[in-house]
Amino acid sequence: MSIAGKSLEQWKTEYPLFNDLLQYKEVNWKNPKQGKLSKTADLSLADILEAEARMKRFAPYFRKVLPETNGIIESPISTISNMKAKFEKEEQISIEGDLLMKRDDILPIAGSIKARGGIYEVIKHAEKLALGHAILTKDDDYSILADKKFTEFFSAFSLAVGSTGNLGLSIGIMSAKLGFKVTVHMSSDAKQWKKDLLREEGVQVIEHQADYGTAVEEGRKQCEKKLTCYFIDDENSKDLFLGYAVAALRLKKQFDERGIKVNAENPLHVYLPCGVGGGPGGIAFGLHQVFGKHVHCYFAEPTHSPSMLIGLMTGLHEQVSVQDFGINNQTVADGLAVGRPSGFVGRVIQPMLEGVYTVTDERMKEQLRWVYETEGIKLEPSALAGMSGPLVTAVEGKSLRGTHLVWATGGSLVPDAVWGEE
Repeated sequence: MSIAGKSLEQWKTEYPLFNDLLQYKEVNWKNPKQGKLSKTADLSLADILEAEARMKRFAPYFRKVLPETNGIIESPISTISNMKAKFEKEEQISIEGDLLMKRDDILPIAGSIKARGGIYEVIKHAEKLALGHAILTKDDDYSILADKKFTEFFSAFSLAVGSTGNLGLSIGIMSAKLGFKVTVHMSSDAKQWKKDLLREEGVQVIEHQADYGTAVEEGRKQCEKKLTCYFIDDENSKDLFLGYAVAALRLKKQFDERGIKVNAENPLHVYLPCGVGGGPGGIAFGLHQVFGKHVHCYFAEPTHSPSMLIGLMTGLHEQVSVQDFGINNQTVADGLAVGRPSGFVGRVIQPMLEGVYTVTDERMKEQLRWVYETEGIKLEPSALAGMSGPLVTAVEGKSLRGTHLVWATGGSLVPDAVWGEE
């Protein structure tokens, strides 16, 4: 068997970590290219500020049609001191500094991190269409977008996306609210309740008996057949990426309000669950623009879907999949069940990323119970991938000094009956 011109044994010799990866063991990969310049990072803080300005223009619209947002799609930070005590006891580790959780599990509209990038790309497309047809100006009060005139206008256009679940929710719900015809191509691992919720919102859901990559490819092919269809590409979209990156500006403000300083004495360690890479990549990129060298970002993947780790480690990015190496890409963490990573994200983020670690399904499910028992927080399994961060980065039983932030990526919309089965 040849994989990108080499035998499996050659890959294992060149990268010994494959010996553990292929046995679905938890690993901790340190990025040797961290701190080195990237030739592909043609994005900057100015791009993030532009994205934030667009979100602010849409605030009156959000306030009108989605009053629960109060005009802003943002989540709070929770200090999870009870979970910290439980974690320290069970894992026999001392966590130096505060353990915080970014509560994207309760983000308005979609109840997951995907509300950031997905909703941003939808509203950017809507604004472009409305401005281009001269029915809107940037000086208008954007609450008028809720008027029948605009929903009828948008109904002449279609959007499509391929998803394991959460991105489909955010894009489907927001697109339908604006009036677009929207189709979400769902992979085989997408949870049934997510498909049901989308259909209740008037979204067309097409189910595929294959993984995420197939859902994306089919969605792209079908959209290309229609001149009025716009495909949102989770693997290569700069707009999705920038929508996620805006979170860094918001986090800086929240830290300022709490009196949390990020500097050499108190660095920030951020643990981000990773699927195809867009969400964690955009956030890590934004955090580096805002906090510079004092922020340290880690991606977390299931042991059965370490696609970003393999892409970064080999330098082949989207040119290889976990299936190429015989890894099955089957995990309870449906949002992270991605066999092939985003090459765009991998190349942009590699100079900024500290490393990638993997976690078993059993560990995610165990920690799901812990965080509910100690903090009363109901997450979905994929949201717990980041929870092991302080453990895998620890040295001699002590975590790294500084503030530790676990990014909780989803969970609030999970039906109680389904959550109880996780």
